[in-house]
Amino acid sequence: MTSRTVTLLDVARAAGVSKSTASDALQGSGRVAEATRDRVRAVAEELGYRPNSAARRLRRASTGAVGLHLPATATRLDYYMNLAFGAVERAQEDGLDVVLLASSGAPGGRIASRVDGLLVIDPEAGDSAVPALLDAGVPVVTGERYLGPAAGPSAAVVCDNAASLTALLDHVTERGARRPALLAPAGSSAWATALRSTARAWGLAHGVEVALRTVPFAATPGEAEATARELLGAHPAVDAVISAPDGSAPGVLRAAAALGRTVGTLDGSEDSTRGAPLRGGLLVASCVDGAATRGAQPPVTAVDLRPAAYGRACAELLCDILADRAAPDTVRLHAWTLETRASTGSPN
Repeated sequence: MTSRTVTLLDVARAAGVSKSTASDALQGSGRVAEATRDRVRAVAEELGYRPNSAARRLRRASTGAVGLHLPATATRLDYYMNLAFGAVERAQEDGLDVVLLASSGAPGGRIASRVDGLLVIDPEAGDSAVPALLDAGVPVVTGERYLGPAAGPSAAVVCDNAASLTALLDHVTERGARRPALLAPAGSSAWATALRSTARAWGLAHGVEVALRTVPFAATPGEAEATARELLGAHPAVDAVISAPDGSAPGVLRAAAALGRTVGTLDGSEDSTRGAPLRGGLLVASCVDGAATRGAQPPVTAVDLRPAAYGRACAELLCDILADRAAPDTVRLHAWTLETRASTGSPN
C-alpha cells in the first residue's frame, strides 16, 4: 500500500481503534492512552500514512507554504543550493510550497501571515533577522542550533560537527601529519563555533597546537589561498591544512603549488633542533564536500554533509510538526561521512 492510497481509516483499522481515536492519537489531542498513541503512530509510519494536506490547511486556515531562510552568502555556495533543493522536494511531498526569504528578513508578523512554518538554516547569533523569525508565531526548524537568545521553542536538525572535524584531524594524523592547521570559518553559527572549539580541544588532547587561521564563513578560493600562503610561510612545519568553508580547498592547493609543496604526500626528515618535520609535502582536506573538492587536482578529502538529504531532513521535521507528528522542540541528528581522497594520500 503506498502513501497515496493510505487513509486515516486504513490506519485505524490496522491499529484496532476507531477513526476518531486514530485522529486524536496522530494529532496528539484527546484522551488517548500513551500505549494506544504509540501503536497508532507506529502503524501510520509502517503504512506510510500522510495526512491530507489540503484538508489540514482548510482546518487551520493555513497558507500551504513554508519559508526558507539561508545565510546571506548562500547563493555563492554549492552546499546551500543542494540543501534548498532537498527541502523543496520533501515539502512538496506534504503538499507545501517553499518560499525563499530575503536574507534581510521581515517582521515576524508579516512572515507568519505568509507561511505555516519556517526553516532557518545555519542561524548566526549575530544575525538581526533571526530573532524575529524565531518569534514569528509559527513552528520553526533550524538547521543547526541557534546559539543566541530565543523567545520560544524551535526544533532542530543537527550534525555532530565536533566529531566530523575530529575525524579529519585523526585521519591526517594517521596519514603521517604532525603539525595540522585549520582555516576556520568566522561568525557565530553553531558550525563555525564547533569547528574552532574542537580544533583547540583536539590539540590539547593530543599535545599538539593546531595552527588556526580565521577566514570568512563563505571564503572564496582566493581568500583561502592568501590565508594558506601566509600560514605556511609563517609556519613551514605545518604539514596538513584543513580548509573549512565550502569550495575554498582549491585555494589551499594553489598556495601549496606556489610554495613548492607536493599535495598528498609527506616526505622529509625531522628537525631535531625544533622537533618539527621538515617536509616538502602537504596534506589537504575540507570540512565540506562538494563539486570543488571532488573535481580538484588532486581530489580533496572532505566531510560529506549530504546537503540535499539534510534539507530533506529539515523539511521533514517541519512537516511532522505541522502535522502533529513531532513536538515543536524535537532535535534530530543528521549523519555525515568522511570521503578520503588523494589529497591526503588516500585512494578514492
